[in-house]
Amino acid sequence: QVQLVESGGGLVQAGGSLRLSCAASGRTDSSYAMGWFRQAPGTEREFVAAISGSGHSTYNADSVKGRFTISRDNAKNIVDLQMNSLKPEDTAVYYCAARGGSYAYTRSDKYDYWGQGTQVTVSS
Repeated sequence: QVQLVESGGGLVQAGGSLRLSCAASGRTDSSYAMGWFRQAPGTEREFVAAISGSGHSTYNADSVKGRFTISRDNAKNIVDLQMNSLKPEDTAVYYCAARGGSYAYTRSDKYDYWGQGTQVTVSS
């Protein structure tokens, strides 16, 4: 069993930056692929970024490409999401997810473990 806890959310102005962190505990496996997803009120949960178990491969949603960077430190069981040039439309609850495999899928239904979410609010 794996527990994921997100942190780092908050309120920022448009154009600002935030760094989200996801700490994994329990029976973790460094081979797990990890992903970030987000959900705004009244919307479906959407893919943001994912990273393979090795960290060699990353994928980003078109909406965040060039602005967000996902990274991982397997020794510390931490996955981060660096968010730059934030826009009001980035406002959402951001969720960390892990799957029992190394491939960095972009589909939420491929992930097995989820954090509680952290709120990111970007003001205009």
